[in-house]
Amino acid sequence: MKNKLDNRKDNVDRIQYNIDRTILNCELADEMIEKTDDPKMQETLKEKNDRREEALRGMREEIRDEALDKERGYK
Repeated sequence: MKNKLDNRKDNVDRIQYNIDRTILNCELADEMIEKTDDPKMQETLKEKNDRREEALRGMREEIRDEALDKERGYK
């Protein structure tokens, strides 16, 4: 059985897609926070958005690294 080659050609596009979806989810959660009167739900959504913001920082760092490596021809 042969190992698959590590194909990273689409990493930047995939990461950008994930960033876009995460931002959209943050915006949708913000809308729900505005609409709901349930304090527990508001707190849950705020916590999720905090985690999403942390994930976004990591994804942005990863996309920078991938783009730099792609420029240098490493991948």
